Amino acid sequence: MKSDTTEKGDRIAKIMARAGLCSRRDAEKWIAGGRVAINGKILTTPAVVVREGDDVRVDGEPLPTADRARLWRFHKPKGLVTTHKDEKGRTTVFDVLPPDIPRVISIGRLDLTSEGLLLLTNDGSLAREMEHPSRGWVRRYRVRVHGRVNPEMFTRLKKGVTVDGVRYGPIEAKTEEKTAAGEEKGAAKSNIWLTVSLTEGKNREIRKVMEYLGLTVNRLIRVAYGPFQLGKLDAGVLEEVPRQIVMQQLGKSAPEGLNRKRNRHGEDAKPRK
Repeated sequence: MKSDTTEKGDRIAKIMARAGLCSRRDAEKWIAGGRVAINGKILTTPAVVVREGDDVRVDGEPLPTADRARLWRFHKPKGLVTTHKDEKGRTTVFDVLPPDIPRVISIGRLDLTSEGLLLLTNDGSLAREMEHPSRGWVRRYRVRVHGRVNPEMFTRLKKGVTVDGVRYGPIEAKTEEKTAAGEEKGAAKSNIWLTVSLTEGKNREIRKVMEYLGLTVNRLIRVAYGPFQLGKLDAGVLEEVPRQIVMQQLGKSAPEGLNRKRNRHGEDAKPRK
C-alpha cells in the first residue's frame, strides 16, 4: 500500500482527516470548493504536503490539533447501517453515537440486520492496520440458521468454497452445544445456533455461504474481531478501549498516532448509551 506520508510532512487530506474534520474524500471536495488555505494561499489541489509550522485554515479557522488515535467497541443493534451517508435515508451507526465523540470510521462493517461487535476509530491508519489481511485476525460470530443441519456439511467450508463465482476462504463452523438462553420457547426445532469463524469477512459472506449449504440465516451476531471481544457490552452502548491494550495487541505495527499525548476529548471514556 502506497503511503501519502513523506519525510517532511503529510498530505493535506490526511491532516484534515486526522484532525477529525472529515474523511479524506470529503477533504478533497472541500479543497476543490476553495475552503482550505495554507499560509494564506487558497488550495486548488489536494496534492499538497503540510510541513511543520505551516498555517492551515479551513473556512478561515485554524485547523484543530489532531487527537491521539483512539479505538472504541460498539454493540451495534439490528436496523442500523454502517455508513456515514445512506442514500435511502436510513439511520446509521454514526447517527446514534454520543455527540461528544469525534468523527470516527468503522473497522469492517456489519450489514443492516447483523448485530454485535463493531470497532470504531478516529484514525484511518489504525483502521487500515487492523483490517489488513496480513494480520490474520479471526472474526467470530454466533449465527442462528433455519434448516436441516448436519455437522459434516461444514467440513467442505474448511478449505474454502466458491459461491456464484466468488471465492471464500476457509471458514470454521460448528453447532453450539445448547440453544441460546431465551430462544428455547417458541423457536422452531430447525432453528440452530452455530459458532462461525473466518478471517476474510467479504460482503455478506456468512449469509451467502450458509445459503449455499441450504441454510437461512435469521440472526447474526459478531462476538469477536481478533483479540477484541463483545463480552457483556449491551446493545447500543459505546466503550473506549484503553490505549495500552490497543498498543499491546498491535505491537510494533501500532500507528504513530497512538502515541500522541494530546487528547481533546478526555481520557479513556466510560460506557455511553
